[in-house]
Amino acid sequence: MAITVSDFLVERLRQWGVTRIFGYPGDGINGVFGALRRAGSIDFVQCRHEEMAAFMASVHAKFTGELGVCIATSGPGASHLLTGLYDARMDHMPVLAIVGQQARTALGGHYQQELDLVSMFKDVAGAFVQQAAAPSQVRHLVDRAVRTAIGERKVTALILPNDLQEMAYEEPARAHGTLHSGIGFSKPKVVPYDADLQRAADALNAGKKVAILVGAGALQAGEQVQAVAEKLGAGVAKALLGKAVLPDDLPWVTGCIGLLGTEPSFKLMEECDTLLMIGSGFPYAEFLPKEGQARGVQIDLAPDMLSLRYPMEVNLVGDAADTLAALLPLLEEKTQRSWQHKVESWRKDWDKKLAKRALTSADPINPQRVVHELSPRLPDNAIITSDSGSCANWFARDLQIREGMQCSLSGGLASMGAAVPYAIAAKFAHPERSVIALVGDGAMQMNNMAELITVAKYWQQWGNGRWICAVFNNQDLNQVTWEQRVMEGDPKFAASQDIPDVPYHLFAISIGLKGIYVGREEDVAPAWEEALASDVPVLIDFRTDPDVPPLPPHMTLEQAKKFASALLQGDPNQAGIIKQTAKQLLSGVLPKRD
Repeated sequence: MAITVSDFLVERLRQWGVTRIFGYPGDGINGVFGALRRAGSIDFVQCRHEEMAAFMASVHAKFTGELGVCIATSGPGASHLLTGLYDARMDHMPVLAIVGQQARTALGGHYQQELDLVSMFKDVAGAFVQQAAAPSQVRHLVDRAVRTAIGERKVTALILPNDLQEMAYEEPARAHGTLHSGIGFSKPKVVPYDADLQRAADALNAGKKVAILVGAGALQAGEQVQAVAEKLGAGVAKALLGKAVLPDDLPWVTGCIGLLGTEPSFKLMEECDTLLMIGSGFPYAEFLPKEGQARGVQIDLAPDMLSLRYPMEVNLVGDAADTLAALLPLLEEKTQRSWQHKVESWRKDWDKKLAKRALTSADPINPQRVVHELSPRLPDNAIITSDSGSCANWFARDLQIREGMQCSLSGGLASMGAAVPYAIAAKFAHPERSVIALVGDGAMQMNNMAELITVAKYWQQWGNGRWICAVFNNQDLNQVTWEQRVMEGDPKFAASQDIPDVPYHLFAISIGLKGIYVGREEDVAPAWEEALASDVPVLIDFRTDPDVPPLPPHMTLEQAKKFASALLQGDPNQAGIIKQTAKQLLSGVLPKRD
């Protein structure tokens, strides 16, 4: 019996190692869904929205290193994928989008749900986007889409007209104008030439104050990064996507960098004389050394990311782990450790300040305390995801990562709404591990509440219910509110920033999950303990104070002027802002009262 094009597609994906696809059905892609049912070899995860499916495919790649795959119908189903696919593209994740299209005979006829999908996907999936026209073409389209995605760590897209999906599959003929592709890809070992490694070593050996900045490209090179840092007597700062490269219990690890970063990371870059950047596209140059202050060495697999944020003296194209392993024997052991000891003292002082800030009272709950209390209670090998709102500040600063943990958020795109789909896909990929999502109430209302239904649908298949969603409920689009004050000098615009108060915990209960409401600071720690012990997925509704400022590691005079301007114009939260800002600033100066 002849197999259909869709049957061939599903089997070919299985041969490529695909085990799970995230998506939503529709008549434009029905042929492929029929093939998925018949084959039974690839799990399908039904999301509430195609955007969430693309987020899940993106984070599947992040947390497994495998190809992420999402699927949608034609027209609106395809267009809904775009935000999640851009998340994958900007974070350099290998993702394949499979989408339906109207029948080939209807194309060009202004047909229902007919969009120019090749043009629409050309930016997000520019590495490879093709629409199939004949059964024998599908073989090389699938092979090239997958190989390009995993080989170049990019997004690709395959568009299948619905009539083609049901046609009998034909192998390409042995004739002119046909292609005969095959499966398989082996990751190459990419290491710079010896002469370039020596140039890098010479620059690093000459440095007396070496700073290292690691990003997502160094996530599989933690052992090598630690060895290099210890040999050079360096301090290590982490971009957000590189938060899990090294554990935070190493005393010379200064934490995250940037607006959401730490004071020791700011000082590390301000005073270093040498910068080693590994696998990072950290965008904010104002938080890197001043141009000309430090000699620079950068390691990245992508040549177009080299010497982009800071003018580097030595640019090395290579895999982070392999390149550092080759570089390590060329590095000289630093006998003078005064620089690293200074970094450690900054880190020690910062830890004390951070704890005081987190435990400073607020009305009703200090949002920093939510993450501060979670951090020491995290189970070994936990996975933590974060939204891109103000909770990302507390994720960046207050969450202490230990060896073996994983964490992520929407990095380059910084999209709202990624935390819950990220956490769902993480649990599918690693069902034995505890997964925690830190989410703002804006993202919950935008699209994450609906995805709780996906948790309710699937959690018993995971084998355990260790999945938690923590909502920072402050009835404010808080990150943007603070950006308006500090970056624009405008007071809060209540019409755009205030959002409805929703009992998220009751919604969770209504769909069969466990819900916990926390309205007092003394109940924060017990709530985490209750949730972490639950055998059913939990949503914790933390009623947090929107007036606690996400203070940057260093406030410029211009930022201070704009903040003052916003208050002088009459911010609706003025009294609370002044009170909480004073508390946060003074918490690092005044002793804490019992």
